Amino acid sequence: MPVKAIRTPGGLSVRVDPRAAVVVLLLSAATAATGVVLIGSGDFPISSGDVIATLLGNGTPAQEFIVRDLRLPRVLVAVLVGVSLALSGAIFQSISRNPLGSPDVIGFGQGATVGALGVIVLFHGGAVAVAGGAVVGGVATGVGVYVLAWKRGVHGYRLVLVGIGIAAMLTAAIHYLLTKASLVDATRATLWMTGSLDGRDWAQVWPLLGVCAVLVPLVSGYGRPLRMLEMGDDAAYALGAPVERTRLVLMSAGVLLISVATAAAGPIAFVALSAPQLARRLTRSPGPNLAAAAVMGAALLLVADWIATNAFGERQLPVGVVTGVLGGCYLLWLLFTERRAGRI
Repeated sequence: MPVKAIRTPGGLSVRVDPRAAVVVLLLSAATAATGVVLIGSGDFPISSGDVIATLLGNGTPAQEFIVRDLRLPRVLVAVLVGVSLALSGAIFQSISRNPLGSPDVIGFGQGATVGALGVIVLFHGGAVAVAGGAVVGGVATGVGVYVLAWKRGVHGYRLVLVGIGIAAMLTAAIHYLLTKASLVDATRATLWMTGSLDGRDWAQVWPLLGVCAVLVPLVSGYGRPLRMLEMGDDAAYALGAPVERTRLVLMSAGVLLISVATAAAGPIAFVALSAPQLARRLTRSPGPNLAAAAVMGAALLLVADWIATNAFGERQLPVGVVTGVLGGCYLLWLLFTERRAGRI
């Protein structure tokens, strides 16, 4: 479908891609439906109708407690983490102009993991300290990658190479920290590294919501310059885009998004890699497709969490295991198609 321009009576003109808008609406509906089903699942099952009634304030006291206090925070954390991971992935894939330029491939996810493990192993910190360590580790890695990749600007190919090198070193640091940990700390660190939504409550929702409330509009406001960056620096300069400022702002936002997502749920693999690419394929339009990518990330993580909690009987899996399996299959398919196209 061709892109249409909608003009308001005040003279504002907005370009709308009808196909992309339909994709976003359908993904939003799928996300909401999956969230309702997930809230109703568990040892005390609740029908979808009762879940909706409870969310609207018409449930029994028992349903209010189960839905609002126990299950709704987990679903909201899943949605916010999925949005954060997907937007971060879309940013770095567009900046690097590479479908493999995902933050969990080029080191930012590993940096957040090293920060969290350092707090667990070296300082025996609690949940809040571990989350803070993840954010500090991710931000420090982002600064390091930016500085090392800088040479009259940060260009995509160099960013990916530097990021992969940093990721390898950080992976070695993760293994080193695990060898130095006590049995209790090593077990705790391993569980955290798997990536899980178990036990998430309102204490994780509010910080995530605050960060997303600031960064999501900021990233959306840079959607047009980000689209120009995908055409290359020369074309972006010619079109009047502030290339380095745009790159710095968006990289900072992307690093913060992946860091807070990792702090809230651990390093959940492959959502940042796959969600933006799946959104592109569904919308069939060029550019980062930020809205579609964000909703796709939320839908993917909710579906993965439903599979993790319901598809294996009484043995519930951490959601990171499911995303790792699904994402690994997707990565193999992506590598195969990119190779056939001659791009790698």
